[in-house]
Amino acid sequence: MKVKPILAVALLCGAYLAPATLQAQAAAKPVAIQFAKGASSKVIKGSIRGDQGRLYTINIKAGQTLKVKMVTSNGSSYFNITAPGAQQALFIGSTEGNSYSGVVPSSGNYTIDVYLMRNAARRNETANYTLTVSAT
Repeated sequence: MKVKPILAVALLCGAYLAPATLQAQAAAKPVAIQFAKGASSKVIKGSIRGDQGRLYTINIKAGQTLKVKMVTSNGSSYFNITAPGAQQALFIGSTEGNSYSGVVPSSGNYTIDVYLMRNAARRNETANYTLTVSAT
């Protein structure tokens, strides 16, 4: 039967790719953004490379204005913002730019996902970035 060789190849491929998947998941642990006492904004500097993204979370209340601005060394680097429990991004940087300002619709942890577009990620490019995040 041909099923056994195909199954064996599938298992070997899965075993080969598992470490990369685990590394990507470990790198994607969210970092909580916390403002200093009395402050309503924070500047975050970071770097990403290849398919390694960076996740940040910020806890804000419905009705607050969230502002996020990113300055990056790589024109293929963007960020998305996802509301708590949402399946789709509230803001998509690759189509809307690297600056967001809006009143948030619900309370909770919003996720900011900094990433490289696939073309740059495949070339294992690096992006150094500065995020300015505020909630008022």
